[in-house]
Amino acid sequence: MNFFDTLQQSTEQSRRKLFSIPVIQDALRGDVSLEQYVAFLSQAYHHVKQTAPLLMACGGRLNRNQVWLRTAIAEYIEEEIGHEEWILSDIEACGGDSENVRHSHPQSATELMVAYAYHQIDRENPVGFFGMVHVLEGTSTALATNAAAAIQNALGLPVQAFSYLNSHGSLDLKHVRFFEGLMNQLDGESDKAAVIHCARMVYQLYGDIFRSLPAKRPAMEWEV
Repeated sequence: MNFFDTLQQSTEQSRRKLFSIPVIQDALRGDVSLEQYVAFLSQAYHHVKQTAPLLMACGGRLNRNQVWLRTAIAEYIEEEIGHEEWILSDIEACGGDSENVRHSHPQSATELMVAYAYHQIDRENPVGFFGMVHVLEGTSTALATNAAAAIQNALGLPVQAFSYLNSHGSLDLKHVRFFEGLMNQLDGESDKAAVIHCARMVYQLYGDIFRSLPAKRPAMEWEV
């Protein structure tokens, strides 16, 4: 079995736990409020803006046997840099205050996930960071496009409010294929173990971001 398949199998339980979070299931049905969607985008902004710096940090910490990964990291940086600005544009299209989000502080769940990623790179095995890449790209591909369509239909928002979700959904499949090939080139057992461990941790930490989103307010009688 190649390593990517092992990674998938080893983290399947964590993946299922993430996908079972009520707000994610609600989003796939379009049963979310505008407040929830903007809150999701706001937290996405805070972790997406760290993507390029995390990749740079990862590349800088690789040892002499891991430098072949730097070419892949450079490609990831080129693809990902500036995506946080798409999120701010989505927030504006929702009628939100993007500048307030830009200067705000992330929720604790978001801050902890980002801090864990830096810890993995700085204090553990930097290759483990690809476990976070696996979670975020795989989750986006599986959920984003379907959720975007359902939310847009339910809330009547313009397509301009979904550039982040749509760009990280089914259109992002090439990234997943690239990632699969990259993981199958790993040959160090400690590197593989680090990726699996990081992925399991990030499934939990990323799930906590969704769990921290505001609950949907029940409709009042006069709103029905």
